[in-house]
Amino acid sequence: MRRAGRRGRQAQEGSPMENGVGQEPGTPEPPTAEGIPAPPPPRARPRLVFHTQLAHGSPTGHIEGFTNVKELYAKIAEVFSISPTEILFCTLNTHKVDMQKLLGGQIGLEDFIFAHVRGETKEVEVTKTEDALGLTITDNGAGYAFIKRIKEGSIINRIQTVCVGDSIEAINDHTIVGCRHYEVARMLRELPRAQPFTLRLVQPKKAFDMIGQRTRSSKSSGEGRLASGKETLRLRAQGPATLEEEPSPFEEEAARRVDDLLESYMGIRDSELASTMVEVAKGSPGVAQLARGLDSVLGEFAFPQEFVAEVWAAICHPKQGQE
Repeated sequence: MRRAGRRGRQAQEGSPMENGVGQEPGTPEPPTAEGIPAPPPPRARPRLVFHTQLAHGSPTGHIEGFTNVKELYAKIAEVFSISPTEILFCTLNTHKVDMQKLLGGQIGLEDFIFAHVRGETKEVEVTKTEDALGLTITDNGAGYAFIKRIKEGSIINRIQTVCVGDSIEAINDHTIVGCRHYEVARMLRELPRAQPFTLRLVQPKKAFDMIGQRTRSSKSSGEGRLASGKETLRLRAQGPATLEEEPSPFEEEAARRVDDLLESYMGIRDSELASTMVEVAKGSPGVAQLARGLDSVLGEFAFPQEFVAEVWAAICHPKQGQE
């Protein structure tokens, strides 16, 4: 028994590990002291390497080892020798300012990441003649809020220099860098009517073929490499990234409905926030439990009760929620 134990240790110590495999293919598993075959070694976790480019044009880089959006931006910035604060937002599989392809909380394992960086700064004066400006705000998860949608016929729609994709840097010379999208939306809602104010905007840097376009959030066909795997990398505002199965069609549709509610109630769109709310609702048997769950996970939003009820109806009773 002593010799067998020594041979077992020598086999473990002397055989090199290659990709988590400690022996040549076809070699039988060494027996344990009790004569039972040792369990197979754990499956090595695959390296998650993503292709990336600057949206206005650059060589292709490769990034890996990030667990949240801020780390993702830092990795992209390192590849292209720029500051992470230069990155306004990222799109998946297209270099265009396409808000339907905006990087949110999910990245497909075959997605190609395009980083949109700071371009020209511009200032516009706006007079609030109506309560709503017609803006939908989102943010990049790293301190920049930007315009995701402009409502047709709205106040902002009549100002041709304001475009989808523009980052809002300041309101009346008061910087809002570092503010979340819902905070910026609240500031804009609270501005008094009939009193002019100034927006300082930063537009994404554009390639020559994109100059002069006023991009809107219209659906367009995919470009570049499209996600083909069934697994995605889920980025979270808190906690490490996780490798998960793609959302089911039901979960995707529920998240879309919640995102629509966020826009109508709060003037923001946030696919990661919507997906998180769907996750909380899946574990909640009723509206009261959903409200407590949202308060524990997303308490800073202080969602009103009527909004929580709408979310519950949209997720659990979609036909009623759409009426």
